[in-house]
Amino acid sequence: MQKLKFKTNYKSEVIDITNEIKEAVIKSGVKDGIVTVFCPHSTASVIIFEKSDATLRRDLLGMLKDIVPYRDYSHSNARAHLKAAFLRSNLTLIVENANVVLGDWQGIFLVEFDGPRERNVIIKAING
Repeated sequence: MQKLKFKTNYKSEVIDITNEIKEAVIKSGVKDGIVTVFCPHSTASVIIFEKSDATLRRDLLGMLKDIVPYRDYSHSNARAHLKAAFLRSNLTLIVENANVVLGDWQGIFLVEFDGPRERNVIIKAING
């Protein structure tokens, strides 16, 4: 198991962590198997998303603002928790030849909803 740390800079943002995940898999020594990527925070998520057009990341955040609008919630940062609930806290990916298998346009992203903060992402690579 490896714990990676990421510093977020904004209240909401989408950060490409693909290279850090790939490096962690190489460090794990796993050549063929799976890797689990886990975000242990209730106001952040990890997703697979389109990597080449950053405007789509803004569109994702905009869509989530529409889904979880401003209103008087009973919890102080309820919007962040609710947005994270629409996404994922973990991913399971195939590892082949010590490389994470992704589509041509895919990347791995940390999505922040309650920043700025320091966030952890935990990975566990397993031979298979």
